[in-house]
Amino acid sequence: MKTTLKQYTVKEVCEGFVYNEIEGKGLFGLSGRLTIQPEYQRNYIYADGKRDVAVIQSLLKGYPLGLIYFNKLSGGKLEVLDGQQRITSFGRYVTNKFAVKDEHGMEQYFHSIAADKQARILEAPLLMYECEGTESEIKEWFRTINIAGVPLNNQELLNAVYSGPFVTLGKEEFSNSQNSNAQKWSAYIKGSVNRQEFWERALEWVSKGNAGEYMSKHRTAQTIAEVKTYFNSVLDWVSGVFPDVEKEMRGLDWGTLYETYHRQSYKPAAVKQEVRKLYADPFVKKRSGIFEYVLGGSHDTKLLEVRLFDESTKRVVYEKQTAAAQAGGTSNCPLCAHGHDANKGKLWKLAEMDADHVAAWSRGGKTSPENCEMLCSSHNRAKGNG
Repeated sequence: MKTTLKQYTVKEVCEGFVYNEIEGKGLFGLSGRLTIQPEYQRNYIYADGKRDVAVIQSLLKGYPLGLIYFNKLSGGKLEVLDGQQRITSFGRYVTNKFAVKDEHGMEQYFHSIAADKQARILEAPLLMYECEGTESEIKEWFRTINIAGVPLNNQELLNAVYSGPFVTLGKEEFSNSQNSNAQKWSAYIKGSVNRQEFWERALEWVSKGNAGEYMSKHRTAQTIAEVKTYFNSVLDWVSGVFPDVEKEMRGLDWGTLYETYHRQSYKPAAVKQEVRKLYADPFVKKRSGIFEYVLGGSHDTKLLEVRLFDESTKRVVYEKQTAAAQAGGTSNCPLCAHGHDANKGKLWKLAEMDADHVAAWSRGGKTSPENCEMLCSSHNRAKGNG
């Protein structure tokens, strides 16, 4: 890959600057010669009132912004290889998209600051490397870049590797902060539009976990209909089965749960009642497991991390059982006492026994002293669903 060091000013780069509020990205600069966010770039993530402001404050103080890298294309065109967050920040500021507090704490847009400060920003020099190379060389270089301490996440890297019409359409749908569906999606999916998490989940679900392979196969596709259909099918199924939206639903592996359970029928009213009962149960420690627990027929209590009997309860029950066993000449394990082997009359030590629910927790039994019995470890393991 060939590199040539050039110098531009902020004013030159901002000539013809265009920012798309809907997609959240800078589009063009250098009088149209520069594409600020090519498809392999991440979305603009500096618009947080901190990092974007820090860029402007650095320019006002005369601090260098660091090297910026352009990819040189045919016909004199350029695209940003590294630096699009910084360029978009100062481009948004000089076009009055946000304000920065001055030394008196007053919010100031670019057009309202003093002329000398405007000049200091516009005339600030920027060092750029213009790079020339094959697509694979450029993208390999891009993959190694750590932009201002915010590494590219996995989906941003995949977007870079498989850039093309398929990624363009995917980002327009799933990485668009103005998409009216984003709020619904965020009830079930963790992450943000700008960091590609919705797009990542959609690809993960439709590809059954092989997003890279799927993107490679569909790189030149002119539609993302299959991705959208599958993604919407998953979320429509979730909202249909579970009428109430709970905060613990956010971030669950709904794609896998859909594949496992969507062919089964559920009564939403009954599901709603069961979920509410579990939410009200003080012995359920892991509420996020409630949904898979209910989908699976309310059998696998391990999903709920049901609160175990405490040590004092176990000791009280152990001593009561042991006293009764000694009086009757039987084992203090009720199951051993009803057996016919050598353990029929054995008195187990506390450390050799486990606490178990008499009435199974999954069938409504409580984690209380009245519903506790001590079993030898072998019988407790054999009993299973407590």
